[in-house]
Amino acid sequence: MAPELRHLRYLLAVAEHGNFTRAAEELRISQPTLSQQVKQLERTVGAQLLDRTGRTVRLTDAGETYVHYARRALRELAAAERAVLDVADLSRGSLRLAVTPTFTAYLTGPLVAELHARHPGITLDVKELAQDRIEAGLLADELDLGIAFHRPHLPGIAATPLFTETLTLVVATASSAPLPVRDLAERQLALLSGDFATRGHIDAYLAAHRVRPHIAVEANSVQALVEIVQRTPLATVLPDAVTHDHPRLHPVPLEPALPARTVTLLRRESAYESAAARAFTRLTRRLVRDRAYPPA
Repeated sequence: MAPELRHLRYLLAVAEHGNFTRAAEELRISQPTLSQQVKQLERTVGAQLLDRTGRTVRLTDAGETYVHYARRALRELAAAERAVLDVADLSRGSLRLAVTPTFTAYLTGPLVAELHARHPGITLDVKELAQDRIEAGLLADELDLGIAFHRPHLPGIAATPLFTETLTLVVATASSAPLPVRDLAERQLALLSGDFATRGHIDAYLAAHRVRPHIAVEANSVQALVEIVQRTPLATVLPDAVTHDHPRLHPVPLEPALPARTVTLLRRESAYESAAARAFTRLTRRLVRDRAYPPA
């Protein structure tokens, strides 16, 4: 008898939780039923897949190997189901998108608005994630597309350059004159908190030029920084594109300039590319061109 899909899902749930009781609760079946179904799978496969002798249930060597292929089979099945539901005329469909946090301030909103205006039948699931989690999510088939930065990517990730992001000092008072980086030592700044990759980029730049500004505020939200700078004399460092949608904010070039970053569209190399994903890719390129973002 060939294993059924429920057997694979049951095994994966036990492997994830290391416990039959918690896995059964998640699956909404009884613990004895779950145990019986996993034993049935082991008889079908002809090998012990779980080590039940310890305090937690662990995969055996055979179980590790089997689970690797079981996860792949379920991912491929999910992709097949999405392909069947995919409609080329975009009257319906779905897209799972993730972006790194700074894009929420200037790119995510316009992209979502444009996609909804052109293709209202597409359901969009948007997540704000760190780049490591975006790439892992793409490889696990939990995401269709990601927008992040160019860097050494995980094997299996395809990256398409979109544009060059420039970071500048952002203030509430217009000023066209570039600011020498040393003058930041006399400024009070509001910056992103240390868990943002952008903050690490800024800190490296300041350290390279031996500048230690007074950081009056740290925030874990770009939107919070936007509100703070609009209402106080504080300055911040953000992508200058943020100022495009906030007329009360003004970019001030720094001398020397912060190193630019290449923004990329990420996907899994072998992933099925739905009509919704193709439409989003075209729309993103068009928006980048229309907004005159610097080319990659």
